[in-house]
Amino acid sequence: MPQMIFVNLPVTDLDKSKAFYEAVGAANNPAFTDDTAACMVVEEGSIHVMLLTHEKWATFTSKKIPDAHTTAQVLLCVSADSRDAVDGQVDKAVKAGGKADPTPTQDFGGFMYGRSFEDPDGHIWEVMWMDPTAIPAGEPAETAA
Repeated sequence: MPQMIFVNLPVTDLDKSKAFYEAVGAANNPAFTDDTAACMVVEEGSIHVMLLTHEKWATFTSKKIPDAHTTAQVLLCVSADSRDAVDGQVDKAVKAGGKADPTPTQDFGGFMYGRSFEDPDGHIWEVMWMDPTAIPAGEPAETAA
């Protein structure tokens, strides 16, 4: 069985966060959703986002929840099939109440392109398209740009 990732995120408004993630393409898995948490399936069988109320989060760790609008500990990155798909995902996030491009756009010409968005709680998601075959053999990606 391939490994799966479950990204756990503390959220201030569970219903608002569920609606946001559904608007950017995730599907709710009701078997793992209640009034304290929601399992949002980003990629069936591999990527899941667990949205947890602050109270539910506190049952997993006693560490303080930072304000993701002012601090960042992780940047979550998912791939896309094309440059247009990257832009489309960011556009969906903005229409759903997210913030576009909290991190710099990464445009490395013909082999990599990425943008980002923040969800309503300030968590940053990067969306990236890459064509590794466009990088000259043996050359670091930074040099090929």
